[in-house]
Amino acid sequence: MSKVWVAYAAETQQFHIELQFCDGMTIADAIAQSGLAAQVELPENFSFGIFGVKCKDQQQLLAAGDRVEIYRALTINPKDIRRNRAKANPVGRYCRGNRYQQLLFK
Repeated sequence: MSKVWVAYAAETQQFHIELQFCDGMTIADAIAQSGLAAQVELPENFSFGIFGVKCKDQQQLLAAGDRVEIYRALTINPKDIRRNRAKANPVGRYCRGNRYQQLLFK
């Protein structure tokens, strides 16, 4: 028996739904059969892909064993995360970093 999976990570939950594969199955068919829209509110214009490779057309055919991933928009810019982390742990240009302190006072 061949299977495909539909994966989606909401802010509070993660979904990994297993479906039976049938010939001619598309991305749209897999998302509809998963019943994910009934369990969680999907974003209006979500993007999707197969094993991390973004696809543009929901009518793309699936192969047995594929994992359809539904992507949502980021809640915070990764550059902002790094800036916030750098503010919390400042390291000056000419001073030794946090790793030196860990080794010194072990």
